[in-house]
Amino acid sequence: MNGLELCEAYYHEICQPMLRTKFPGQFNRIAAGLVGEGSECFGFDDELSQDHDFGPSVMLWLTDEDKTAFGQELQQELDKLPINFRGFQGKNTSAWGKGRTGVLSIRQFYCKFIGRNCPPATLDDWRRIPETHLAVATNGKLFFDPLGEFTAFRSALLSYYPEDVRLKKMAARCMTMAQAGQYNYPRCINRNETVAAWMACAGFIDNAISLIFLLNRRYKPFYKWMHRSLGDLPILGKQAQQNLRQLVEQKPEIKTEFIEALCSEIIAALQQEKLTCSCSDFLLDHGPEIQLRIKDPALREMNPWLE
Repeated sequence: MNGLELCEAYYHEICQPMLRTKFPGQFNRIAAGLVGEGSECFGFDDELSQDHDFGPSVMLWLTDEDKTAFGQELQQELDKLPINFRGFQGKNTSAWGKGRTGVLSIRQFYCKFIGRNCPPATLDDWRRIPETHLAVATNGKLFFDPLGEFTAFRSALLSYYPEDVRLKKMAARCMTMAQAGQYNYPRCINRNETVAAWMACAGFIDNAISLIFLLNRRYKPFYKWMHRSLGDLPILGKQAQQNLRQLVEQKPEIKTEFIEALCSEIIAALQQEKLTCSCSDFLLDHGPEIQLRIKDPALREMNPWLE
């Protein structure tokens, strides 16, 4: 049983009966789930993950008004619940893991990750939010949301970037992938600049994974789970996952072959989606092609490297 399954069972078997008994009038105003920080929210936790911030727990989300009205009382009752469940010990909260579970305001929860207490409304609003923060704000699972306010905010984020923003990010990723992987990596190797070569390779991998997530209209998680998450993506996911694993295992002078192979697959995917008409094998030539398809004039005229 992973952490997400554990917490869902804990909610239904331990927490929900308490809510029905102690808060009958407010029960249908309390959303519950597990979303946010921690490998268990992505479903990637294992035995190694259980050394910190792991255990039966739940997040209860309220509107600001409800949190003021009965949030403190709700937290007090939540704290009285059994901490051990199904053979698992109570949550072992680390110094940096406080406040991840318990009673939370819906707006404050989202503001923590995206810097706003309402969904982004403009292109610039969307562009200001780091991609990995959007991944954290939309992962996990809702167990119960009768009021629907948490779901409404979540759905607005899961609807994904406006297309112009997605295209701008894809154009920039093409530029950086080409610079780091196709151009600078082999030059660094030829100069015996091994540290710079590793940095170029890492930059290529980061931007390649981001571009593949953008192709799939999914938010890229932070670096620890980027590669693992690729396997769930229908467009180039499994191919890229295998390619990148082989890339990092090869001798330095052979890595270029895997860099070029992945670039070729990405270019084919971009062509299939009709985002580029170029036949070049250099990704730098495809960035401006993608940017031409942006409808917003100001965004279309921006430097393709920037995003």
